[in-house]
Amino acid sequence: MSILGWIILGLISGWSASKLFYRQGSGCLLDVVLGIVGAFVGGILFTGAGGTGVTGFNLWSMFVAVIGAVVFLIIFHTIVDRRG
Repeated sequence: MSILGWIILGLISGWSASKLFYRQGSGCLLDVVLGIVGAFVGGILFTGAGGTGVTGFNLWSMFVAVIGAVVFLIIFHTIVDRRG
């Protein structure tokens, strides 16, 4: 997948995860970063569970990225909330 494809996948999946977690978007740049990180986390989780990770620009990859982004947000907020 091209860099532009990762950015578009990241934007859509990051925005979706932000809407699920925060009830609002986090801004364009943060949504892209969240979506790309979510795609990596989701790919690791789904591959580790015996499934298929991100396979390209399709609905399955979007689903994997959104699930990964939500898991990342949960872990991130668990760590940050313990500090403060």
